[in-house]
Amino acid sequence: MTRAFPAALNQPLFPWLQSLYPIWAGLRAESIEVSTRLALAELMLSGCTLASDHHYVFPQGLDAAIDNQARVAGELGVRVALTRGSMSLGEDQGGLPPQSVVQTEVQILDDSTRLLDEVHDGAADSMCRVALAPCSPFSVTESLMRESAALAREHGARLHTHLAETEDENTFCVEHYGRRPLDLLADLDWLADDVWLAHGIHFDDAEIARLGAAGVAISHCPSSNMLLASGQCPVLDLEAAGCPVGLGVDGSASSDASNLMQEIRQAFLLQRLNYGAERVTHDVALAWATRGGARTLGWDRLGVIEPGALADLALFDLDELRFSGHGDPIAALVLCGAHRVRWLMVNGHWCVQNGEVPDLDLGALRAAHAAEAGRLAAVAG
Repeated sequence: MTRAFPAALNQPLFPWLQSLYPIWAGLRAESIEVSTRLALAELMLSGCTLASDHHYVFPQGLDAAIDNQARVAGELGVRVALTRGSMSLGEDQGGLPPQSVVQTEVQILDDSTRLLDEVHDGAADSMCRVALAPCSPFSVTESLMRESAALAREHGARLHTHLAETEDENTFCVEHYGRRPLDLLADLDWLADDVWLAHGIHFDDAEIARLGAAGVAISHCPSSNMLLASGQCPVLDLEAAGCPVGLGVDGSASSDASNLMQEIRQAFLLQRLNYGAERVTHDVALAWATRGGARTLGWDRLGVIEPGALADLALFDLDELRFSGHGDPIAALVLCGAHRVRWLMVNGHWCVQNGEVPDLDLGALRAAHAAEAGRLAAVAG
């Protein structure tokens, strides 16, 4: 709903968020449905069979946001890990978000319990799981972090949050909590292998070792990190320490696109600057988006093509001009910039056929989405 939004252009994370929070306060059920359908279609057409979303803005009247996302994903046939995000620490309590987008801890925990009971499916071949996801250390209380961890584990669900995205976040945590973000995480029972963190950029060597020893997973979001000038995730160091690493497009709000194949190429190029051409190969980058992504989100039988694995497959052809003359078809997907799948199978069912999502009118979807985005901008303006 806020791609290339004028008020948020050319800003680092905190000012960017402060520009967009008032816009997101105008979200309604129609916004969630049309944006979820468009984002999932965009991801599927780029080869994505398993998508996660971190929705954490719940203006009054938007109580069924996650339910609506689950319904839309079911209609499209794509596999999802939906997170019940939360913000409880508003500006009045020293947090970053405005009061209009925060909820009480009781509201958050009650709805989290309902979603875990009604929507979450923990089966090995699940098509929809729910994780609990307090937004970040600067938008929730310590008690909510601790209670969310206990509730998720009671239901066999995973935990997710943003951490170590910017140095501003480190400074905020030291000033408000007297600890760096990872120390805060450890004190709140979040340093465990049922946790995945978005971004994970600003860790020191000792913190990387602690994360790896605990088996905490990292979602690397290269485009978002570059767009907001947040920094570069130390991906190979995290993997060497023992952290599963997956790949996230981080949504169209903060990277302005949701294309998994383009994100693989972005990660491939960015991490070569960190580690060199010999250590970051196309196979390594593809592994972040396949085996790494599945491990990050807790699916044991995804991300590989082998007997016994779940039947999620992305099939590309190399007929475009960009691939002409290639010598290695798998390398060409990354180096030459594949961006659209021809066929996509999720759990044994074809969800993209010959480059199209069956029974989905993309023209009508774009029109509905643009109209809702325009309404949101007008309300905010």
